[in-house]
Amino acid sequence: MAKPISELINKLPPEVNAQATVKAAQLLTEMSLSELRKEQGITQVELAATLGIKQPNVAQMEQREDVYLSTLRGYLEALGGSLEVVARFPNGKTINISPYSSVQ
Repeated sequence: MAKPISELINKLPPEVNAQATVKAAQLLTEMSLSELRKEQGITQVELAATLGIKQPNVAQMEQREDVYLSTLRGYLEALGGSLEVVARFPNGKTINISPYSSVQ
């Protein structure tokens, strides 16, 4: 007989459960470009028109593992968003990197 997932989770060691909770929270705050576009209710064709490029170029952009910051900024701005680049250091210090982050 199948067991409820909650029963299996409760049997995990506390440290494993804590790591899983952290990873789950991280996954909920990370999205691929295509997921972000879909969440905004915009098609590749619509985004391509806004960016002044062809739809296959949008598809390629969404599949790349490495894009220029200027390309990413344009993509996000076409979705109505903005790009901020933040450096985080082990001592807890965070720095907004200019000119990639807007001054607020």
